[in-house]
Amino acid sequence: MSTANPENLDAFAAIEPIDAHTHDFKSDPEFYAFLTRLHLHVLDICVADSFNIFRSLGTETIAAKQFVRGSEGHAKLCTTFDPFSFEKPGFAQHAVEQIDRDFAESAVAVKIWKNIGMQLKKSDGSYVMADDPIFQPIYEDIAAHNKTLIAHLAEPDSCWEPPNPKSPDYEYYKDNPEWYMYGKPDRPSKATILAARDRLLAKNPNLRVVGAHLGSMETDVDEVARHFDRYPNFAVDTAARMEYLMMQPREKVRQFLIKYQDRVLYGTDEEFQDTQSAADAIKEWQEAYEQGWTYLATDHMNRLRDREIQGLALPRGVVKKIFHDNAVRWIPGIVTESK
Repeated sequence: MSTANPENLDAFAAIEPIDAHTHDFKSDPEFYAFLTRLHLHVLDICVADSFNIFRSLGTETIAAKQFVRGSEGHAKLCTTFDPFSFEKPGFAQHAVEQIDRDFAESAVAVKIWKNIGMQLKKSDGSYVMADDPIFQPIYEDIAAHNKTLIAHLAEPDSCWEPPNPKSPDYEYYKDNPEWYMYGKPDRPSKATILAARDRLLAKNPNLRVVGAHLGSMETDVDEVARHFDRYPNFAVDTAARMEYLMMQPREKVRQFLIKYQDRVLYGTDEEFQDTQSAADAIKEWQEAYEQGWTYLATDHMNRLRDREIQGLALPRGVVKKIFHDNAVRWIPGIVTESK
């Protein structure tokens, strides 16, 4: 973490930042004032899961819509659908109808989550992948409405590797063993899941897809670059994976971000839940923003565990694209146009 410096947040706010990956389900005046103070816009992402990480999908969506309405334009909704009913008659039609209702209420994107590929199973025992034909009408509808698909598919490499206390994700899998794939040979490999994602990209060239969490290719920006070269409809966000960028060679990451400056969106994966006070959430969010700004926009040092990591000091134009312009381009409607 960088050393606290109000100037960093002032510079962050001056660029009209967009956090393209958050989960916000509590409406609160103090938190809204924080968004206003930082000139911050956020994408509020709903997640359909069987563990009710946030809430049931219905109550989660209601809370997200309330948060968005109360934000006075600082938040936009990324809706989702219930993938667990994929074998029910009329699944795709019902999903499309529900998504279209949310589009009519100003939703700007749709999320698919890692349970596709890692959890959902057909009656024959095979796992449902993102390119399954059952989802194709949904993808076509998203593209037809000029909306964006946010795709969190697969997990970091460490999910399939032996426990490593030095891994950025060690505590997560320790606390969430249901998502830890090591020692579960019956589960799909990461390569299998991402290959299905790539087929989705190839089959839907008119569909904008933002791969959440560096597209689950977090350990090597060269792999992300190869996908950018192959799929012009594909971008990634940095949500919860900034540490992985910091772990890679500084100049390699810097040159990657300069070369692909139009393809990377800033995101954090920060949350605002009923269990949090606005003050606690604001503190966490500010720390994330200061670290992200210091690493990407300055040459100052960031503390990463037992290491000091020098910031990338990216050119100003690149910084503006990552923190603002790319989200506007890849997720149309994420910022309400001024009248």
